[in-house]
Amino acid sequence: MSNQPPGKRLGRVMLILAWGAGIVLATRYFGQWEAQQHNPNMQPQSLHGDGYVEVRLLGNRQGHYVLDGSIDGHPVTFLLDTGATQVAVPQELARRLDLPRGAPVTLNTANGRTEGWRTRLGSLDLGDIRLHDVPALVAPGMEGGEVLLGMSALKQLEFSQRDGTLVLRQNTSP
Repeated sequence: MSNQPPGKRLGRVMLILAWGAGIVLATRYFGQWEAQQHNPNMQPQSLHGDGYVEVRLLGNRQGHYVLDGSIDGHPVTFLLDTGATQVAVPQELARRLDLPRGAPVTLNTANGRTEGWRTRLGSLDLGDIRLHDVPALVAPGMEGGEVLLGMSALKQLEFSQRDGTLVLRQNTSP
């Protein structure tokens, strides 16, 4: 048994609990802050005009455009890559999305050559922009869960960049 009065023991326990709660809250806050720094477009805002819809994206600290969207209704994170010919989906994510594997194809990546598979995305959503029947690749060996948003999707949009903001525009008039 402790020689301390019960009130003092309770005070010490409360102090330890307060410190623990503070550490948990700080960890959560800084985790969210770090995620926001990597992906400042977690909830991209859409602007509807006469015959078009626009999505404005902020660049992250590395100058990349990262945004949350969806493939066939499933949430994903995209990394825009105008140097990529196709939309590239990491193999593990493609499995979770149940994307069909089509014809094999040799991929030339920054890490060398590898073999992937052709696939098609029924729908791809970027804010209120929706693309249909988008050619894509299932890419083994891609690290992380981000989908490279290449030109097979981007060529269906108008896009312009100014002052760290990228504007994607889809014409909606017939």
